[in-house]
Parts: sequence; structure tokens; C-alpha cells
Amino acid sequence: HKQNYREHVVRQFHQDREGDSSSRENPSVHSHYTTLTITREPRSKHGASEAVGTTHGCANTSNELVTVTAQTLFRPDEDGQTPRVVVLVGPPGMGKTMTVRKVMVEWEEGTLHEQFDCVFCIDCKGITLPKEVSVADLVSRCCPHQQVPGGKIMDDQKILFIFDGFEALGFSLVQPDAELSSDPREVKPLETTLMSLLKRTVLPEASLLITTRPTALQSLGQCLNGEYYAEILGFSAAGREEYFHRYFENASKADTALRFARGNEILYSLCVIPIMSWTVCTILEQELCRKKNLLECFKATTEMTISYLSQLLKHRDRDNPQVLQRFLLQLCSLAADGIWKHKVLFEEKEIKDRGLDQPDLLPLFLNEKISKEGEDHGKVYGFTHLHLQEFFAAMFYILEDDEEMIGDSGGLEKDVNKLLESYSESRKDLNVMVRFLFGLVSQKSIEYVDKTIGCRISPQARKEMLEWLQQRHRDISHPGQAPKILELEAFHFLFEMNEKSFVQSVLGCFTDLDLQDIKLTLYDQMALSFCIQQWVRLGCITLRGCSFHWQDPGPQLDASVPCPGAPAEWQQEELHCPIHLLCRALRHSGSALRVLRLQWCRLSESCCAELAALLAEHPSLAQLELGDSALGDGGVRLLCEGLRHPGCRLRVLR
Repeated sequence: HKQNYREHVVRQFHQDREGDSSSRENPSVHSHYTTLTITREPRSKHGASEAVGTTHGCANTSNELVTVTAQTLFRPDEDGQTPRVVVLVGPPGMGKTMTVRKVMVEWEEGTLHEQFDCVFCIDCKGITLPKEVSVADLVSRCCPHQQVPGGKIMDDQKILFIFDGFEALGFSLVQPDAELSSDPREVKPLETTLMSLLKRTVLPEASLLITTRPTALQSLGQCLNGEYYAEILGFSAAGREEYFHRYFENASKADTALRFARGNEILYSLCVIPIMSWTVCTILEQELCRKKNLLECFKATTEMTISYLSQLLKHRDRDNPQVLQRFLLQLCSLAADGIWKHKVLFEEKEIKDRGLDQPDLLPLFLNEKISKEGEDHGKVYGFTHLHLQEFFAAMFYILEDDEEMIGDSGGLEKDVNKLLESYSESRKDLNVMVRFLFGLVSQKSIEYVDKTIGCRISPQARKEMLEWLQQRHRDISHPGQAPKILELEAFHFLFEMNEKSFVQSVLGCFTDLDLQDIKLTLYDQMALSFCIQQWVRLGCITLRGCSFHWQDPGPQLDASVPCPGAPAEWQQEELHCPIHLLCRALRHSGSALRVLRLQWCRLSESCCAELAALLAEHPSLAQLELGDSALGDGGVRLLCEGLRHPGCRLRVLR
């Protein structure tokens, strides 16, 4: 029976059957599983964890917590105590089920968890359990042909029961002790049989691994004793890199995608959530198939976050969109209220007052925590990640509803102008929220949210946002000088919206760009490049003390985009040129640029091929300033080649 069961485990768990966890058909668990950051708390003495529940989704650990892995969940703790009951906690998409599959496969292979003769996994989400059942019946459902194992296996202390997705059972765990069973073959109501296992009146020497969303913690804590809590915090920086490489199975593509993600601090931070990493990799893989590079990838943070949201709601019934619409309105109101008040944790009363206590929706967005003061003080809730709270807070201002004030929103008005004015005047912490706001009101986002989530976004805020962005930069331009853009964030807002006509409308009244002392990441350069290509009246660019950074430079970042008309030696240099994106944007037809200042930007010889090509192809460029740059003799020779080109009209070179 044991051998037959191991063969059954091979068939069932070696292949990943979760359709939304990878773009490839049936990858093996070994090829797919990426190391997660998991922390184990000290053994509970009161039947409930005092501080379990992810708040921000950031994979950081405190000094009190011990980091464990899927392989070490049942290893002895610092006091030599071997866990018998482990509760693995994490929000949706954090990797609980994949961790279970990893445990099953490694047990079958005999590489780990060798202390268990048998491991039985019950998928609480995917199977229908009978109303009355014995422990032996539960075991039979895990076995081939549903045959109960023979011999004394049911008396064996070397058994591990896994309940995956415990919160899906959805029933009360309060059962009178007198009704609990001690016989594994005794048929009892399902709730009683499960409680008998949890309270260890049946098979008391067996071990339990329970995976659950934080919403089930309080009820579980009431019926367990001496349990350990392990919380999945997501991917560390090393874990994200490992995941990207496992996903793409091609080092060059993985490096290209990872460089793109790292260049966008918001997106990279969100990739701590495994399902967000999957979403990003899936989108970038499609982009690489279409374009062979990511330098022209205009998939901004908002679009990828909406894709993540649609994945969370993928299997939800869409027959009643009004319910979801009302829930999201209240969720967004809660998020916005929290951002304004610098608040990331919300009391149970706030959740109930807003009507958010819906068991099929709430766990998708908010994580439940037991208060550090103990369960008598009630539960608190937090968004999976701070950036997700900021995303929903931005959505509050543009989701359509029938009233200007919704429910109990604490008097919070849906006034976009007040939000933008506060950001301009004093609340710089609203930057990410404002960036999401621009992304959400793009025509593409409006259509995508309606199609994938079933919610309506109002486009009315677009005019106010356009006027605010124009007026903001008029106000900070120096009187008597040409109207100029002085802040990089303007380009991120416009890149997030990603509409050429909107960019042209905003930038149409400005002629100069002036940035100083900024470390320009690859994503910064992509946003800047996109906007420059739509900026018809741009006549002068001044970059002082700015540095250009391409994370993890690789030979295939943009190998498909050579420098048009440039000699072969120039093309060989461009992939190592930090100003490649800027120069390529300036070479587009219709550019009226007259002055280009790159002062104290630490340009090297490798930049001169791009600059030479720009001189040759840009007839309106009359002034080029390269102060304090180490161009070298080779760089000067390349510039001279550009100056001798018939198309060069340069008058001043400094």
C-alpha cells in the first residue's frame, strides 16, 4: 500500500496543475518552486498567535522570528522541541499551495521529511467532503482507488496530515469535547472528525500541517494547542531573482526582465508577492516575444497591478457585478482614509461598518491579524502590501458610484483637486497614489478594468489632472525664463497614463527640460524617453549632475535596435552606452531640439557613438555641452566623425 501510495503521489503532485501559476504547461514542482521567505514564531502558549498576519507583504524579518523553509518546517526549534502542529499562514497568491506540493514531492522522493512514513494531503478548496466521515475515510480520499491503507498504518505515529486552504471549509470549529472521537475508523459529522484531529483526541501522535489565509487564524487558535505558526512573507530580493530565472528558463531573458522590474521600484517591491511576480513575468514574456526587447515596453505599474487584481478575481462569480462594485467602493474608501491618516491597520469595527466583512471577498485584499494585546481586543486588518493600499486609495477617486460621498468614509470627499493640491504642497508621501491615479484614468485602463474586473472608472478627472500638471510646472518655473519642466515625476505620471495625445497636451506649453542631480534608473529613462518623443516644442535639454544607470547590463537588452545609419563601430558601442535611450528618443522625426547640455553627467567614451549619430541626424541641434566628461581620445575621434557628417549643423561644442 505504501509503495502504491508513493506512486500515486508522483502522478498527483509532480506536475503543477494550477493554470494561473505558470505560462507553461505542467512544469515540474522542482523547476517551478522558488524559495520563499517563511518565518516561524515561538510555540503558542495560549492557542493563538499574538501577531500573525502579513501587513505590507515585505519580506523582512524581526529578531524574534526564525526563518525556516519548506524543508525545515518540522525540524526541532531552538529549545529542541519538534513541532507537531504547524499552521502556515499567508494571503492569496503568496505560495501556500506550492509549498505543500514541494513538501509532498520531497517526501515521495525520500529526500526530506523522512520522519514521516505517510503524508496525506487534503485539498480543502478542491474537493467535496461528505457530511459524515471518519479519519480513515479522509485518508482513503488521498489514496489511489480510495482504498484505506492496510496494516497498522492508522495507528502509526509517523503520519503527517496536510490541510491545504483550511479557510475554505467555512464551518464553526466549536465542538463539545464529549463528542470528539478517538477511533480513526469511527464515522462522525465532518466538523467533529476534523476537530478530533485538531484537538488530537484521534491519532494524537500524528503531525499536522495546516495552510490558511489569515482570516481563519482566530478560530483555529481556539482549538489548537502548542501549535507553531509559520508565515509566508513572499520573495526576498534573492527569491525574486531566482523566480525570474526559473520562470524564463533562459538566463538572458530572465536578466532582461529582472532589470526591467528592478528599474521600477514600485513594481519590484510588489514582486515580493509570488502571484505578482508571475503576473509581471507573464506580461514581460509576451512583450519579449513580440518585440525582442523591453526598451519599448510601455506596460506601466498600474496596468500590471490591474492584471494582478484580475488574477485574484479570476475564479470569482461575475453574475452579480454590483456586489463587487459596492465592495470595491468601500474597500477603496478604507484605503484612501488610511493613506490620508498614515494608517495601515484597521480595526474590526471599521471593516464591519463599511460592510467589508464578506468572507468570499475580504481575504483577497485584506489580511487578518490577531491583536498583540490578545484576541479579546479584537482583530485588525491590513492590505497585503502598502503599494496595494495606495492603488486602491487612488481608485477611490475615480470609481463611478451614485453619490459623491460613499457610506461611512469618514467625510472623505472624492475631490481629485484636493488630492493633487495636497501632494503639491506638503504630502510628498502621496506620490505613488498620484502615479496610480494617472494610470487608472487612461483609456486603456478604463476599458481593461471594465472587462476584467467589471467596474466602471470615470474619465472626468482627466481634465483636472492635465490642468494641475501644467499649472504645477508653470508655478515652479523661474519668472522671465522659458517655461520648463523641472521634476522627473511629471514624466512618470505621464508614462503611467501612456497616452500620446495626453502627453502632447501637457507638454505642449513647455519648451525646456532641466533636471539636476538625479540618479536615472532604466525605468526613469524609459519614462523620459517616451515623453520626449511626444514633446514637439522641446528646444532645450539640460541635465546637470545626473547619472544614467542600467541595472545588470546584459548583451541582449536591446540588440534588435541598432543606431540607424551609424557605422558598425558605433553600433557595437551603443549597447554599453548609458545615454542610448535618451539619444534614440531625440533622433525621432519632428524633434526641434536646439540645445543639449549633459554637464557633470560622468559620460564616458562609450557615449560618443550615440552623440555622433545624433549630430549626424539632427539638423536643428546647434549647441552641445559636455562639461566635465571623460570622453578620451577615442571618444573625441568619434565626435569628430559626427561633426564632419553632412547632416551636422552644430554651431557650439563645449
